[in-house]
Amino acid sequence: MLSNYRRVLAVPHVLSLLTWSLVARFYMPGLMVAVTFLVEDWTGSYTYAGLVAGAFTLGMAVVGPLRGRMADRGGSDRLVLVCGVVFSAGLLALALLPGSLWWLAVPLALVAGVFGSPANQIVRALWPRLTFGAERNAIYAAEATTQELLFVFSPVLSAGVVAYAGPRWALGLLSVLALAGAVGFALSLRRAGVTGPAPEQEGEAPAGDAPRRSLLRYPALCVLLVMSLLLICGIVGVDLVVVAWANELESPQYVMVLASVWALGSLVGGAIAGGLKGRPRLVRRSVAAALGLAVLVPFMPPVAHLSTPLWIAPLLFLSGVAIAPTLAAVMGRLGEVSPPNRRAETFGWLASGMGVGSALAGPMVGALIDGFGVAGGAAGAAVAAVLAAGLSVFVPAAAPDPDPAEAAGPGTSPTAPAVGDA
Repeated sequence: MLSNYRRVLAVPHVLSLLTWSLVARFYMPGLMVAVTFLVEDWTGSYTYAGLVAGAFTLGMAVVGPLRGRMADRGGSDRLVLVCGVVFSAGLLALALLPGSLWWLAVPLALVAGVFGSPANQIVRALWPRLTFGAERNAIYAAEATTQELLFVFSPVLSAGVVAYAGPRWALGLLSVLALAGAVGFALSLRRAGVTGPAPEQEGEAPAGDAPRRSLLRYPALCVLLVMSLLLICGIVGVDLVVVAWANELESPQYVMVLASVWALGSLVGGAIAGGLKGRPRLVRRSVAAALGLAVLVPFMPPVAHLSTPLWIAPLLFLSGVAIAPTLAAVMGRLGEVSPPNRRAETFGWLASGMGVGSALAGPMVGALIDGFGVAGGAAGAAVAAVLAAGLSVFVPAAAPDPDPAEAAGPGTSPTAPAVGDA
């Protein structure tokens, strides 16, 4: 199982790019924790807290494709640096905002979100340039798996700072980490020499040819984007449910434990999936992820009243096992069916889809929690994951990946035959 990972790590600059891209994204999972505690303390409403948290991700979603096109044309290091500086300043402004002016948090979060780190879409677009075949599947699995470390440590750090110093200090710390990650990732891109556009031989046509066809006209990409939106809506919904449950018990430390256990399950599942041979089966993984979210509902209040939320930890671990493998399968399939010279733009659309899903999850799950309790929010998250699993049946399969010796040949067409993987 480790052979795929050894081959990936042997590729020059892969480890540095992966590590610094993760550092640049470290603030993301912890941001919802800090914002939820801060806004709920201001307003007493999870719906308003969800609106502010959703505004961050909506801002990122609006500019995802645009930033992807900018990265495809070159200068990705400068893009990362500018976004890092402005986003960090936005977090600091929110941390210093008086509670009486809480309504300003929504536009402030929206503007800051526009400058959220583009590290995820940039690095995901680079993997097909640096890896092939089994290596490519392994690196997407490795990224989805190691990203779960963020969901282990970022919420733990945010919740810990909230518990001992308050949510304002948590936002300040995330601001500093976001800036440091942006600087490190930009320098890593420069060292790897991948700040420019993809080589023309990888593309389907030279850059100056006829006007580009909109990526939204490719059915495969559209299905994957909607599926990603729903899947992330479910995943972020569970994060918000855990925060709300802990907040109702006035015990922020439960967030540290439960979020870490859930992410640990995803990490284990992703590590195993990355070492498996053969192509990932998107349908099976999506169904498993949906089932994992659905089984949580009967064990949450008001459906059930456990003596302590810690009793649900083993079930959370099992629920998380399918998350990273499913995300890895989505990203790998997207890399296969996208035009090679427009991959950053494609992953920009993916970032937009996930951002919209995360933005919708905040107010939707928040309203369900306000109206039906924690179990109501969990049920809403599960429904979104079930819909994503249903769409996975319609995702077409791309042609098999070429061997490294054939890598200079024509790229895979986005109009691949509609062959399912179930």
